[in-house]
Amino acid sequence: MNVVELARLQFALTAGAHFLFVALTLGLATLVAVIQTRATLSRSPEHLRMTRFWGQLYIINYAMGIVTGLVMEFQFGLSWSGLTHFAGNVFGASLALETLVAFFVEATFLGLWIFGWDRLNRWAHLSLIWVVTLTAYASAFWILISNGFLQNPVGYELAGDTLRLVDFGAIVGNPAALVAFGHVLGGGLVVGGFFMAGVSAYHLRRRTAEQVFFRKSLRVGVGVALPATLLTAAFGGLGFETMQPAKLAAWSGDAAEIARVQAEMAARYGPGDYLPPVGWVSGSGMTMMTLFALMLFFSAASFLLMLFKPLVRGFRLWHWLLTAMIPVPFVTMISGWIFREMGRQPWAVYGLLKTSDALSPISEGQMLTSLIVFCAVFGVLIVVNYWLLARQARRGPDEVALGDRLELVPTF
Repeated sequence: MNVVELARLQFALTAGAHFLFVALTLGLATLVAVIQTRATLSRSPEHLRMTRFWGQLYIINYAMGIVTGLVMEFQFGLSWSGLTHFAGNVFGASLALETLVAFFVEATFLGLWIFGWDRLNRWAHLSLIWVVTLTAYASAFWILISNGFLQNPVGYELAGDTLRLVDFGAIVGNPAALVAFGHVLGGGLVVGGFFMAGVSAYHLRRRTAEQVFFRKSLRVGVGVALPATLLTAAFGGLGFETMQPAKLAAWSGDAAEIARVQAEMAARYGPGDYLPPVGWVSGSGMTMMTLFALMLFFSAASFLLMLFKPLVRGFRLWHWLLTAMIPVPFVTMISGWIFREMGRQPWAVYGLLKTSDALSPISEGQMLTSLIVFCAVFGVLIVVNYWLLARQARRGPDEVALGDRLELVPTF
């Protein structure tokens, strides 16, 4: 592998790992906010316990997501200085807004929510989790605005060897970004819904003591997963209308169409290979579509099954399958992300800057060393995150620390 391929692999692994945390964060934040709203309106102790249990799982995942997100931001300057020099004046504005939202507003209100249990009145505390949820959406929005510009550059003018922002409204209204935003939000709800349903099914199958608690949680998870899957599919279909011709050709696999698009782009941009890797695009796209069909069928069947209380209580095969489905939305999200990003190649900024020209002046040895270090660190983070999630999920609601008041004991 040459230095460009190593750099692309490093960023792909970094962004892909971070994306897994983001997907669960978006879904769980919404579900926790909805459950706490129910608890606040009804003063239901059971829903308050549900808020704390699922909220603690959300916090574990959020903390790991912050770490991986920081690393990804650094890579723009370390590995892709050509991209930041050429287009940083345009897409850097939305990246800066995402940083402000995620690391200042969202993190601040999340801290207030964590430490505000039994210290704030219930309405003020409820408002905090909704601010956290909405700022998580805002963070995803600004990231996808940046990504949408790379996919479909708008609102710029060329000034020498750099781009200059001339229409911020065009960037914010970029169809390639807005459709992707709806698609990702729907996908996050799918991930969160299947996660909640799968963990609940694990406890129901093992006949743990908290049967009522997890029956209610299972209904919430399944009740969100089905409409979220349909919403994600709707935005995914709209995404094909904003897709680049080369990606559509690679997805179709039609040799004549591929040759036609390649000839058109060579005539426009000069000699070169302007097609994305067909195998990656078609393979990831087919994986995404196949798993979507599986999730749609399973969530629809589960929605019907949950209407019958005896099945919710005792259908152990269904419980086992729900638990086994937990990783499926994650794999689907990653497949969709590969489909979107690989389909943009060989461009870093579509039609304006090639990926090979976006790379920093770095040697192959330095890039390989960096890749190995990143893979090791991220591998540990992913293992630790999912070990912590699994351990906390298995323990159940009685082992939750979130919301416990700590007595301050003076020391001398």
